[in-house]
This record gives sequence, structure tokens and C-alpha cells, in this order.
Amino acid sequence: MASRPLPTAIRALSHRDFRYYFCGHAISILGSWIQQVAMSWLVYRLTGSAVLLGITAFAALIPQLVIGPLAGAWIDKQDKRRWLIGVQTVLALQALLLAFLTMAHLVTPSLLVAMSLLLGLVNSFDAPLRQSLIGRFVGDPADLPNALALNAMLFNTGRFIGPPVAGFLLALTSEAACFAINSLSFMALITALLLIKGGADERATGSMAKVFREGVAYAWETWEVRMLLTILVGLNVTASCYAVLLPIFAKDVFGGDATTLGWLWGAAGSGAFGSTIFLATRRSLPGLVGTVTFGVGLSAVALLAFAAAPVLLLGMAAMALLGFGISVCNVGCNMLLQTVTPVPLRGRIMSFFTSARFGFDAIGGLIAGVLAASFGASRTLLVEGGVLLLFVLFLQARQARLRERIVQAGPPLPAEST
Repeated sequence: MASRPLPTAIRALSHRDFRYYFCGHAISILGSWIQQVAMSWLVYRLTGSAVLLGITAFAALIPQLVIGPLAGAWIDKQDKRRWLIGVQTVLALQALLLAFLTMAHLVTPSLLVAMSLLLGLVNSFDAPLRQSLIGRFVGDPADLPNALALNAMLFNTGRFIGPPVAGFLLALTSEAACFAINSLSFMALITALLLIKGGADERATGSMAKVFREGVAYAWETWEVRMLLTILVGLNVTASCYAVLLPIFAKDVFGGDATTLGWLWGAAGSGAFGSTIFLATRRSLPGLVGTVTFGVGLSAVALLAFAAAPVLLLGMAAMALLGFGISVCNVGCNMLLQTVTPVPLRGRIMSFFTSARFGFDAIGGLIAGVLAASFGASRTLLVEGGVLLLFVLFLQARQARLRERIVQAGPPLPAEST
């Protein structure tokens, strides 16, 4: 592959270590999406509670808000590849335990919340570890944005394929089988990480407190970093709440079953997959700023459209637009953050990214579950969409300054081809 230039959209695959990571992660992420759909269906099948759906999603994500920033300081002091292998092993064991408990009919609502909390705790280390290692797997800073887009493409491909597969498996087998499949899928990424050669990590020095304070000071004092994290918070506390309410729409609004839930998840995944194909071809960092703002606006409109959709087909179309908008914003912010952040600080900034991305997703999901229990799922999404539209106005007033700061902070990259 090194002897023949690759197309712009997949140029990061010319790096050997990234190819290994890409293939292993592709299998692992598919299993993770199968488990996520199976977990939400299991919770709603056992309880029929919108509030418990919100609590379970909150438990799976809130550790990334509380522990994630501290995990980033710890990560920057460690051998990241070795610890990522250990984290993947723990995730495999968690899925296997969940499969056993479900198969033995030992699961209870409180146990499901506890297992979700354990998953969130481990993911607090997993997400920033993976994100901060991508630059090392690629080597060439000019190919880092493309590697990040391809990595997001894996996530969204799994999001597109995994939910319909999960719906099919749930109709044929059980939630326990989905959890067992996810446990096996982690072996692919573990094997890939063992095959990667890589170089030595550039580690932070000093006490945990000192390293953590350095990261916080950089994120707060660097306006463009602070602004990008604000965008992530605003988007994910509102638009991403749809995930918690999807089982309610699948069963009660559209009159379907687990297969219907899989199709809704898959529609959102198809839009997200399209966004990463689009981002993979981008080479102009300043152009990403406008793309991120557009993604927030599209998410608001799609959220309102889904809340008002009278039939499943229109709901799936709105989900595709929503998946595109959320993904193009989240991935675009990730690309911008990693490009402007110095390597020694990358683990900490990526922990702040995952905290803003998933931690506030958890808060938004909990709020949505409580509101839906009182006012209904459709009205809840209408309110969330209206709030997000106001946030778009806030972003538009700051878009020009953010673009200027990105140009000043980012490395010189080739101009985007037309």
C-alpha cells in the first residue's frame, strides 16, 4: 500500500499500524452497537419505564463526565497501548458476565443499572485512550484528520449495521446472545493492538494533580478549545437525547417491536455514516467550522421533524438527517481539537472531549426520560429541538472568530480540493 498513493478519502490507511487498528476496531464496534440496542430493549421489555431507560443510559455515560477528565491526566502518564489492551479485556468480561446473568434470568432493573455503571466506568478510560493513540498509529500529522474521520466512519458503520442486526438477533434468539457476541468481538481489537509496533509514548511528567491542572488550564485559556467543547455540550445535552426515547417511539408511537427499534437506530446510523464519508474527504480545517455549525442546525430541524413524524418511514428519514447532523458536529469537533492540541496534552483534551460528548449525553438522556414520563416522548423532543435552534444563533455569532483562531493554531495543511 505504501508504494501506491491511496485516494484522499482513505489516505490514513497507508500507515501499517492504523490499518491493524482500523480492522480490529471495525469488528469490536459492531459488537458494541449490538449490545447497546439489546440492553435498551431488555430494559424496556422488563419494565416498560421511560424513566428507567433514561437512568440506564445515564449510568452508562455519566462516569465519563465525572471520571473522564481525571482519567485523561492519568492516561497521559502511561503506556497507552498496553493499557488499552487491558481495558478491552475488562470490557469483554463485562459483556460476558451480562450474557450469563441474562441467560440465567438473574437480571433485575437495579442490576442492569449497575452493569451500565460498570460499562461507563471502563469506557471513561477506553474512549480517551483510543482517541489519543490514533495520532501515534498514523505518524504523519497531515493524515490525522483523515484517520479521525475514518475512525468515526467505523463507529457509524457499526451504528448503521449493528442495530438492524441486533433487531434480527433479538427476534431469533435473545438479549443474552447479543451480549455474548459483543464479548467475542473485543478479541479482534486486542489482537490488532498486539500486532501494532508503534513507538514510545510521549508521556506527561509530574504528579496527577499537576498534570490535571495543566490540562484544565490549557482547555480554559485556549478560546478555540473552550468553544469547541461548548459546542459539544450544547449539542449532546439536547439532540443526543433521542437515543433514550427510541424504544418508546418504536413500540408506542409506531406500534412496532425490536425490529422496528433496529430500523430506527439503523436509519440514524446511515446518516452518521454519510457524514463521515463527507468528512473523510475534507482537508481544510477552517472549512470544518462552518460544517460543525451546519450540523448543529440540521440536528435541531431533524429533531423537530422526528417528533412530529406520523409514520415510521418519515421517522426513519428524520433519523437519518439527525444522525448526519450529530455526527458531523461531534466528529468535526474531534478533528479540530486533535489538530490544534499539542501531543503531550492530547490525552487530557480527549478526555474532556469524551466527557462533553458522552457525559452530557447522559445528562440529556436522564432529563429526556423524566420529561417523557410526564409530558410524552414527542413533546420532549419538540422542546429539545427548540432549545437547540436557539443555540445555533449563539454559534453563528462566534463562527468567524472560531475559524480565524483555528487557522492560527492549526498546522499548515493542503488546501481543500474543489
